[in-house]
Amino acid sequence: MPPRKSNPSRSNHHNGSAREVLAKELARLREASGKSLTDLANETTYDRTYLHKLETGVKLGSPEVMAALDRVYGTDEHLGDLWELAKEDVFQDRYKRFMELEKRATVRYEYAVGALPGLLQTEEYAYEVLALRFRGEDQELEEQLAARMSRQKLLHGEGAPHFRAVLDEASLRRTTRDKEAWKRQLEHLLATAEQPKVTLQVLPFSAGLHLLMGTALTILWLPDGKSAAYTETNVNGDLFEEPTDVERLKLSYDLLRDSALSPQESVGLIRQLMEDCASCDPPDPT
Repeated sequence: MPPRKSNPSRSNHHNGSAREVLAKELARLREASGKSLTDLANETTYDRTYLHKLETGVKLGSPEVMAALDRVYGTDEHLGDLWELAKEDVFQDRYKRFMELEKRATVRYEYAVGALPGLLQTEEYAYEVLALRFRGEDQELEEQLAARMSRQKLLHGEGAPHFRAVLDEASLRRTTRDKEAWKRQLEHLLATAEQPKVTLQVLPFSAGLHLLMGTALTILWLPDGKSAAYTETNVNGDLFEEPTDVERLKLSYDLLRDSALSPQESVGLIRQLMEDCASCDPPDPT
């Protein structure tokens, strides 16, 4: 009989942080199963030292390792559910309130200034961006990467919000070091733009100066009619919920959108960039 599946939200509420709950549950399940770390390593293909770090909370892990452990313990998606709660612990406090709101949003607008939005990034692109921030911190990098990629589920499924992203041309001209990875990122943008609830636009350099230079912006429309806005620079992020502040940022976004290329023109530019990237490939030595 598989171990009883507990309520992750209840566990989180009464027993400390979600990350601590996950670590304790991993240790409890292994003890209840009578397996050693070596046994678990053989059954999941994950290193026993790594599995020990998950049980002690040193590492958070990823959806993949939690799925493997759920299969071993016969716990359906129990550990995966706990990981979804625990992943939020890797984000700074000021971002957690925003994450609560974004789960409820019915409409989401973004302006990306220097890098592509996290919800539109491939794993390769996200890794390179995060590696710059967490250089030499492999554990932190791994956890941030897994958490970022898992958030992309927001754009999929029945409850996905209507999503519009205005991409500054700079975010499309600054490529990854690996040309093949960059082509895959552009392909991903084109595929995402085909989703019925997604609209992508490019703000060209020719649009000139504007109020949001150097500042990324996300605006959320909530089911109760309220709105919230989140701005982010390289050094900090700020959440705005006061109607006056949000309306000011909405106006700034509207002015940007009016200056952007149409969705069709934007897709055309992304396709052109992908073709240009392909033409720069080194010649085949054969």
